[in-house]
Amino acid sequence: MGNNLHQPLGQDRKPKAREGKTADSHWGRRLVIAAVLLAVVGGAGWMALSGARVETTETAVVMQTSRTDAASQAANEATDVSPADEEAELVTDQAGTDDTLPVQDGKSGAKIVTTLGDDGEKLENITPVDRDNKRPVLLKIPGRIGQNPRLAHLPDPAVIEQTENGRLPVRGANGERPFDVYARPWSGARGARIAIIVGGLGLSQTGTQYAIKALPEEITLAFAANGNSLQRWMQEARRGGHEILLQVPLEPFDYPANDPGPGTLTVAAGAAANLEELHAAMSQITNYTGITNFMGGRFLADPDALEPIMRDLADRGLMFVDDGTSARSLADRFAKTLGIPFAASDMVLDATQERGYILSKLDDLERVARRNGQAVGVASAFDVSVDAIATWSNEAKARGIEIVSASAVADDPEQ
Repeated sequence: MGNNLHQPLGQDRKPKAREGKTADSHWGRRLVIAAVLLAVVGGAGWMALSGARVETTETAVVMQTSRTDAASQAANEATDVSPADEEAELVTDQAGTDDTLPVQDGKSGAKIVTTLGDDGEKLENITPVDRDNKRPVLLKIPGRIGQNPRLAHLPDPAVIEQTENGRLPVRGANGERPFDVYARPWSGARGARIAIIVGGLGLSQTGTQYAIKALPEEITLAFAANGNSLQRWMQEARRGGHEILLQVPLEPFDYPANDPGPGTLTVAAGAAANLEELHAAMSQITNYTGITNFMGGRFLADPDALEPIMRDLADRGLMFVDDGTSARSLADRFAKTLGIPFAASDMVLDATQERGYILSKLDDLERVARRNGQAVGVASAFDVSVDAIATWSNEAKARGIEIVSASAVADDPEQ
């Protein structure tokens, strides 16, 4: 075998054997590279094909959805959805389902007993009240003010009842009042505030439409109970942010020579007949905070005729607004006695249908508000009155006067 200790390492390898091994290594690497490239190309091809199928599917879904939406839109346009259907749907949503938490008045979780101490100090003993249902409840703030703006044109099911005369306002099971539920909120800030009530809406279609469109939303609108299309106009006014009143015709001193119109409450009719007329008037619209009179000098001065009407308003949680045209009105006395939210007009703004006169009366109203903290003016929905009030209101706000709704200036015995 010989002695290889002094032979350089690697010198005994045969050249051909070394070349063959190198060639095999090159071919192996080429096969690996080819396999990798094939895998990459194949994967890319699969992804491309798969992506094309996904894209096609998404496009088809989009196209199908578009066709479905178009068909649904066409069906909706072809279907006449009545306001009553819309109202029923939204009222159902508002009322909630069995799966929602029950809503409970904030005052209902405690029993409050009020007594007087020896020194005349009022003492209140508050103890918890057990609930039959031990599930959690949502407590709402007592005396809540206003509706969700999206639902302001719909009656709140908590303060409405269905009667043979139609839907009438009523106190809710937990003491809610329509006066509070339908009121327009205000800032509560200190300073002069003015409420302006524009009445006679519903008597003229064009005049009503113009008043709702032109008047700032802070202006309170009073709808004549014997007007036309009242529910439609009421909904438009509420969508526009207005607080509304129901204007009920009452007997003047020179009736029937001076006739307020159909449905007039009269002294001679008696309590039962007048309540029937009042409820018929109340059912014409919903979502009003209270009642205001149209004429009524004689009726408002007669205690026997007025008392049943005012008691009904107290039971239902409604406000009464006296338009201030009768110096002999007893409405304020009954309101204090029966606990009715009450407001009275300080002046009629448009006794003369002339822009300069109306603007001067509005300036007078501002002076009353700065002196007393608040003031109330009433007008009718004539175009000249609407234009003057709209212009003046915007200017008054710039002078620091807050224009508020009628409920914001009412004397409320429950507050």
